[in-house]
Amino acid sequence: MRSIAILVCSAVLAGSVGSLCAQTTPAKSAEQHGVTHLLLPPSPHALLPDAFDGWVTASPMKTLSDAEQADAASAAALEEYGFTSGVLANYKREGDTLSVRALRFGDVSGAYGAYSYYRKNGWPKEEIGTGATSDNNRVLFWKGTTVVDAMFSRIGPMSAGEMRELARHLPVPGGTKSLLPPILAFLPQGSLDKRTTHYAEGPEGYSGAGGVLPPDLVGFDRDAETVTANYSLPSGSATLTIINYPTPQMATAQEAKISAYLKAGSHAQPPWPKPLVDSDQASLEVRRSGPLVAIVSGDAIPDESHRLIEMVHYEANLTAIPQSKESEIAKTGKLLMGIAALVIIGAGAAILLGFFLGGGRALYRIARGKPASTVYDEEFIRIDLREDWKQTTGVSNGPNLKR
Repeated sequence: MRSIAILVCSAVLAGSVGSLCAQTTPAKSAEQHGVTHLLLPPSPHALLPDAFDGWVTASPMKTLSDAEQADAASAAALEEYGFTSGVLANYKREGDTLSVRALRFGDVSGAYGAYSYYRKNGWPKEEIGTGATSDNNRVLFWKGTTVVDAMFSRIGPMSAGEMRELARHLPVPGGTKSLLPPILAFLPQGSLDKRTTHYAEGPEGYSGAGGVLPPDLVGFDRDAETVTANYSLPSGSATLTIINYPTPQMATAQEAKISAYLKAGSHAQPPWPKPLVDSDQASLEVRRSGPLVAIVSGDAIPDESHRLIEMVHYEANLTAIPQSKESEIAKTGKLLMGIAALVIIGAGAAILLGFFLGGGRALYRIARGKPASTVYDEEFIRIDLREDWKQTTGVSNGPNLKR
C-alpha cells in the first residue's frame, strides 16, 4: 500500500511540473523573440447597432480606419479635428433604405468642430443628440465624440424619433474629453444665429467652413483655434471671428498683421477673400483682448459693428492660493497657548470629576447615616498582629540549657 501511494504521488507531481513547464515555455520563447503584446482599441462597430427602431443592416458594416475612407474630399479637415475611426452602415426597412456614416473623434471639441464643418448656414435645427440639423432627406447630428451623417431614401414624420433612438446607442465620454471648446464662451449671445457657428482647429477646417481671413494669416501654425458666427444686427448682418492664441504676446503680434492686411484693401497680398470683398470696409475692425483677437465684418453700420466687437472680453479666471501673514514666532506662541489651554481644561475636568464622584459618594453615605469616609466605618475589618510581651520571673532549679 505504501508503494502504491508513493507511485500515485510521483505521477501527480510529474504531471503538475509538466503542465507548469508547458505554460511557462511559450512565455519565455515569446520574450526571447521580442514579441510585443498590444492593447487594441475597442472595435468601431460598437458605434452603430445592428438593428434599431425597425431598421436592420442590409449588409456588413464597413470600418473606416482613416480619414480618406471616411471622406476623401474633407480628409485634411477631419484629421485636423482628430478623426480616429468610423463606421459606414446601410439599413433597410420594408422598401426604404437608410445610409449612416458615424465618425469618431478624439474628444468633444473635435466632434463639434466636424459637425459645424459639415453643417451649412441656414439648415433648420433638430432635437437629436447634443446638436442636430437637417437638409431634406439628410440628418446630421453629434453626441459625445461621434458625428452621425444619415441619408434617408424617404423622410417621414418619425424620422427624427428614429435618429433619437440611434443617438441613444452612442457612447458618451467622461473627464476632459467631454468639454466643449472654451472659445465658444466668448461669443456674445445677443443677436447670435447659433446655426451659423463654426469651430476650426486648422486651415482646412477654417477655409472649408467659410472663414473670413486667409488661413495663413490666422496663424494655425501657432496652435490657434477659431470660431466664426453670424449676427443679425438692426442695420444688417455681421460676421464675428474670434481667434484664440496660446499667449497674449502671440495675439498682439498677429493683431498687428491682421490690421495691416485689412488696411491694405485692394493692394493686400494675398488678395481679400470673398467675405471681405462683400463687406463694408468702414465696418471692418480688429480688436485684441488678452490672447483673443476679434475681427468683425459684414454689412452692418460701423457703430453697431464696433459695439459687437467691444463685447468680446477675455477674463482670466485665476485662483490665488491664500498665503499666511503670520510669522513663525506667532505660530509657535499660538501652539504653546493651545497646549496650555488643553492642560488647564484637562486638569479642571479631572478635579470636577473627582469632586463630583467623591462628593456624591460622601453625600450618599451621610444620607444612609454612615460616616462620610469609610475610614471610620464600623464594618471595617482590622487585623491586629501586635502581641503583649509578658516576662516570667520563675526560678529554675535545673541547669540552664542553651540551644
